[in-house]
Amino acid sequence: MTLSASATTSPISLYLDYQQFPKTQNPKPLSFTIKPPKPQNRIFSTQTHQSSDFLNNPSTSNQNPNSQLLQFCLHAKLDQAMNLLNSIEGLTNIEEESLIALISLCEWKRAKDDGLKVYDSMVMSNFSVRLGNALLSMFVRFCDLGNAWYVFGRMRERNVFSWNVLVGGYAKAGFLDDALCLYHRMLWAGKKPDIYTFPCVLRACGGLRDLRRGREVHAHVLRFGFESDIDVLNALITMYMKSGDILTARLVFDKMRKRDRISWNAMISGYCENKEGLEALMIFLMMRELLVVPDLMTMTSVLSACQLLGDERLAREIHGYITVTGIGSEITACNSLVQFYMSIGFREDAEKVFSRMYYKDLVSWTTMISGYEENLLPEKALETYKKMEVGGTSPDDITLASALSACAQLGLLDFGMKLHEVANKTGLISYIIVSNTLIDMYSKCRCIDKALEVFHSMREKNVISWSSIILGLRINNRSFDALFYFRQMKTTLQPNSVTLISVLSACSRVGALMCGKEIHARALRTGVGLLGFLPNSILDMYVRCGRMGLAINQFNLHRKDNSAWNILLRGYAGRGQGEMAVELFDNMIESKVTPDEITFISLLCACSRSGMVKKGLEYFESMKEKFSISPNLKHYACMVDLLGRAGKLQDAYEFIQKMPIDPDPAIWGALLNSCRIYRNVELGEIAARQIFEKDTERVGYYILLCNLYADSGKWDEVARVRNTMKQKGLTIDPGCSWVEVKGKLYAFLSGDKFHPQFDKISSLLEEFYEKMKAGVVKSSCLDEIEASKVEIFCGHSERHAIAFGLINTAPGMPIRVTKNLYMCESCHNIVKFISQNVRREISVRDSELFHHFKDGVCSCGDDGYLGKFGT
Repeated sequence: MTLSASATTSPISLYLDYQQFPKTQNPKPLSFTIKPPKPQNRIFSTQTHQSSDFLNNPSTSNQNPNSQLLQFCLHAKLDQAMNLLNSIEGLTNIEEESLIALISLCEWKRAKDDGLKVYDSMVMSNFSVRLGNALLSMFVRFCDLGNAWYVFGRMRERNVFSWNVLVGGYAKAGFLDDALCLYHRMLWAGKKPDIYTFPCVLRACGGLRDLRRGREVHAHVLRFGFESDIDVLNALITMYMKSGDILTARLVFDKMRKRDRISWNAMISGYCENKEGLEALMIFLMMRELLVVPDLMTMTSVLSACQLLGDERLAREIHGYITVTGIGSEITACNSLVQFYMSIGFREDAEKVFSRMYYKDLVSWTTMISGYEENLLPEKALETYKKMEVGGTSPDDITLASALSACAQLGLLDFGMKLHEVANKTGLISYIIVSNTLIDMYSKCRCIDKALEVFHSMREKNVISWSSIILGLRINNRSFDALFYFRQMKTTLQPNSVTLISVLSACSRVGALMCGKEIHARALRTGVGLLGFLPNSILDMYVRCGRMGLAINQFNLHRKDNSAWNILLRGYAGRGQGEMAVELFDNMIESKVTPDEITFISLLCACSRSGMVKKGLEYFESMKEKFSISPNLKHYACMVDLLGRAGKLQDAYEFIQKMPIDPDPAIWGALLNSCRIYRNVELGEIAARQIFEKDTERVGYYILLCNLYADSGKWDEVARVRNTMKQKGLTIDPGCSWVEVKGKLYAFLSGDKFHPQFDKISSLLEEFYEKMKAGVVKSSCLDEIEASKVEIFCGHSERHAIAFGLINTAPGMPIRVTKNLYMCESCHNIVKFISQNVRREISVRDSELFHHFKDGVCSCGDDGYLGKFGT
């Protein structure tokens, strides 16, 4: 393994052949590549001979140049010192003390270019300890690990300071594993660590969360006799806390003979990091009892503990203490207060603290922006972001991610794209949190191609990246692609519960039952099957795939929360099984589970599709009287649908007029659908006018109106509506059906003639058509009116999916098809005929109902296809 630092010098292996030497084995000696001397600007050397050119130079012979150089360095006059060097080019009598002073000044001034000039001008092949240490310190300060490592290799001798500087440099740069490797090589080189070695090495162990190596270093602390040094013990506490071993950290703390404020802060902040808020507060109280004065770090950690516990009263007392002691003027304390108040939803208190801050840094702005976003106030988040930009503060990755999340909530694609440009210009796009949030923003703004572009441009992808793109594909109706990306993800990463929930949603959308079962098995095998919403997602998948038996088993095996009952209720509603839904609702009440708004939406929907008008009206009244649930727009839409489907069109219209809230387009849409079913053009036109006053972009309402006119024979009106749709640029999604065969999912688009088995599929369908014509079954596909409608609004894609299933499965096997549009009467009659002819059970789930065909009969009772039923 080699050091992962970029350098202009040749790479030098830290590890060589060393991995973990036994105590009896000697390590191989260090080997270093010698950097060839640079020919330019050879200004000085540490040789003792004098230069005749210098002695004869009148401009510098009056005073020793070493004295001048030391004086310039003593008075921090770097420019004059460098000018002196440039004026005496060729000088070879500069003393080492002068070089060390100049190098230290370059380090102190952060003058990297000048420091490199001094270094490049040196011609000696090896460095002394003092000069090497000065160069090491300078290069580590400049984060130039390549040159630091090269200087380290050219040193004739190294002391503990040399090793400490290099170990610290690698640890500070984030190369924690390399820092620990250097520490072990230091031990093999026979150098005894000191009190400055162990804090740095222990921080590296803590940063890696490597408890094994941390305990090994703890043993070294005891071996070398530093178990009483307070700085080392504080570093041990921090290491154990970061590694999650809070018991050992507490043991080290309790055994300390002397503690300083850092000791207490390490314990308090460590408990907070490990989500032990109560323990953190207990340590704080112990600290105050012993009269140890807290500082800014203490109070920010205590506020974090209050945040963990949600203790608003205690946090206000801490706020008062911070204000009285003057710590409140510190920006870090104010930022912690803002974060605390935002985390518990006290937005106004957070705003007061923020507005009183004399100076606001990036953390202040980011805390407010992320706080607004997390509290579902995206408008305020973006408003604050714009103020930050006006104030001249540049965002970091967290700021940008919070602003992008706010854009996603609001669907603000334009502003989100501007933030994308900012990310590209500032280089923040390289941060994985920014790229992940961009994927989420573009997905929720219905711009999935841009989301895919960001995803594929990422050099590294984590579980969140894959989960985001899978969910994005699902919500953009590309569930087939979502399953493909899930298979790709499994080759490199282990999906978590959030990923599985997104994939299960995709399986539900396209009816991928076998894939859903595999995910169910995977969840049980990996131990996440009971986490969060995953059990309910599995239940929802079985319900949407039409396997109510498996759904009930899943329902009975796990904790039945409100969501589980609602999912099962929706399943019965989708099948028009009102009586089963009513029975389930009664069981829910007997189980002491309180119904919510979603419960009654499913219940009213089930009553509507089963013609249970009286029961539906009773439930609507009981919402307010018995369960204290105020009906919302969706409940009113269900009631209009309930009355309308039962033929009570006038009652439905009067119900809308008497509503205490303003009806939305969905409510008028329910009335329009009922008018379509019963061909009431006059009332349907009233409903359509109300719809288009508020919503002129949703294509479904235009389709309903077209169907109403077509059913009534008003073809001129059909042409007018379709022309309006063209003018507005409204398009109808092409029909697409999915069928699962032998564990694989196949998709069929309307009009697609490029399927490998297209000829076989067409031939089989033609056979069925001929048999229907020869028999007594009426095929409405020959009907002029129906043919005109279904070509636009159905697409017949389910026919091809069913034929494919018949060709590629064994006789008697059931066929399950999922479709994105409604099923037309023509397809409905054909599938009924096929189920009777081949003696197969065929299930078709369209965009509204489940159709279960068996022996020529459909479970919907011939009322659930386009032309009679649907919205």
